Amino acid sequence: MKKIGVLTSGGDSPGMNAAIRAVVRKAIYHELEVYGINYGYAGLIAGDMRKLELGSVGDIIHRGGTILYTARCNEFKAEEGQQKAIEQMKRYGIEGLVVIGGDGSFRGAAALTQKGFPCIGVPGTIDNDIPGTDFTIGFNTALNTVLDAIDKIRDTATSHERTYVIETMGRNAGDIALWAGLAGGAESIIIPEVDYDMDEIVKRILRGHERGKKHSIIIVAEGVGSGIEFSKKIQEATKLETRATVLGYIQRGGTPTAFDRMLASRLGARAVELLLEGKAGRMVGIQQNKIVDHDILEVLDKPHKIDEEMYKLSQELSI
Repeated sequence: MKKIGVLTSGGDSPGMNAAIRAVVRKAIYHELEVYGINYGYAGLIAGDMRKLELGSVGDIIHRGGTILYTARCNEFKAEEGQQKAIEQMKRYGIEGLVVIGGDGSFRGAAALTQKGFPCIGVPGTIDNDIPGTDFTIGFNTALNTVLDAIDKIRDTATSHERTYVIETMGRNAGDIALWAGLAGGAESIIIPEVDYDMDEIVKRILRGHERGKKHSIIIVAEGVGSGIEFSKKIQEATKLETRATVLGYIQRGGTPTAFDRMLASRLGARAVELLLEGKAGRMVGIQQNKIVDHDILEVLDKPHKIDEEMYKLSQELSI
């Protein structure tokens, strides 16, 4: 193998640039040429790619977003689009591809591998919803962004003696809400993986109010529903002034944390190693601080699970 490609696809996440840097520099270390594909699978179909040198990835390890940009591409979901992508890579002499993204990106990598083109997936998503890895690139940074917002909102919640509902991202996964809620001392955490009891949430808020508590913080994962609607229901039930904050895309941006930079560097480098070892259709990840790899299709068939002990602890500490 002499030439490989790298792309980012789906939603951006802090640390993607660190992963791109690791892929490029690890590949060049092993005397491979690297081509960066712009705009994910859409750019792959269009042949929008360029050769990346050492200098191409200089001073990007600390930057959020992705220098290769990202886009969603319905055309690639069809077999004809996948074949176009393979033809473009053959035209450039690319023999292997590193795909940085979430489960949708991995399905694309699996489809290319099944057509005989070797791909390795690197999990880059703030949602932390990819089985086979304890953490995905960007989750830690997003978590700290949310925690910072909780701390700031708590200040004004205390000043005005209000209940605040904070809606977090995470798509259909509750990891951001759970981790940030526990770290931020939220009174209730509502996530898609666990049924919630609105009556119990209301009782918890009222109990706190009766013992002189000046505020309550409720964390709602977007996969459950609208934080604004939850705030209306809570205010109606408690008769206490309630406000909602939807954090939105602020959670995707920002300088990646040291953890995400380290994780991205380790996973990106391992992806190149797997291609050099002749592996294909694999996903790299981290489990118990060890870099591992799994069959992409097997990973995609597994459901995402939360840490049930952590959720139980969050309930015990929010009495």
